Parts: sequence; structure tokens; C-alpha cells
Amino acid sequence: MKQYIDTGKIVATFGVRGELKVDAWSDAPEVLLDFDNLYLHDGTCLRVKSARVHKGQVLFHFEGYDTVERAQSLLRQVVYFDRDDVELPEGSYFVQDLMGLAVVDVDTGENYGRITEVRQTGANDVYFVKNDEGREVLIPAIAQVVVETDPAGGVMKIRPLEGLFDL
Repeated sequence: MKQYIDTGKIVATFGVRGELKVDAWSDAPEVLLDFDNLYLHDGTCLRVKSARVHKGQVLFHFEGYDTVERAQSLLRQVVYFDRDDVELPEGSYFVQDLMGLAVVDVDTGENYGRITEVRQTGANDVYFVKNDEGREVLIPAIAQVVVETDPAGGVMKIRPLEGLFDL
């Protein structure tokens, strides 16, 4: 599991005082407002002076970036947060940590494939699982199906609903 999690991309400057527009890679851009620091790929720490949501994007003003010219040096860069700066609720995981997990049957040990995508549907998340033959199945992320999730161990154990894997 990576220590720094990609959370958005700096796409434009905003105004003349060095604010930057960030496309947040989250359903709720407001989540980014809670960070005091964000990071660049090379480890550079960007200290947040201010942040606000504007038209679905987050406008950041970072310390030391007080002019448009200075802010432009950050354009097209991906920003990251440190996973230690976030306290997830019990049983919640970063999507990034779920990608690639092996999905196995908790009762039989059968390997169904690996998680290739996670989609949020409103009612519950859905895991897209692809096996070695390229067959894809959708697993609902509900307590009746997902028995155990172990990102550190690289596995998710499930108990499929009846008919889930029928062709």
C-alpha cells in the first residue's frame, strides 16, 4: 500500500494571487478542504494557505505560491495526500488499496479473479472482478457478500450470493 495517495490534478491557475484549480479525484471534492498539506510526486510538500470548492473543483492557495507566474510552475502536476493524515471509518478502504486484490471464496477457496475497478452506485459500491480468462463479474460491496478485506495480504474473501457466477 502506497503511503501517498493521488487525489487530483492541478489543471489551471485562478485569479492573479496564485490560486490553483485542482480536479479532485473524488466524488466529494469537499474532502480535500481538510488537508493542511498536499504533496507532489517528488515529495515536495505544499502547505495549504486556503482551500475552497468552486464549480466542482477545489481552489488551493499554497504557501510560497503568491503570484500567477509562481503558481504556473505547478500546472499539470498530480497532488497526493499522506494516508496518515486520514482516519478512515472501520471497514472503509481507499479504492487504490482495493485495486488488484485477489477475490476468493471464503468457503471453498476458489479464486474468482482480481478487482480491476470500483464504482460507486449510490446504494453500495460495486467491485469489477476479472479472472485470468478475461471474464468479468460484478460483486456488490455488501456485508452479505464481502466477508473479509485484507489489503495488506492482497485478498478479499467473499461468500457469493446464489447465481452470482452463473453464466
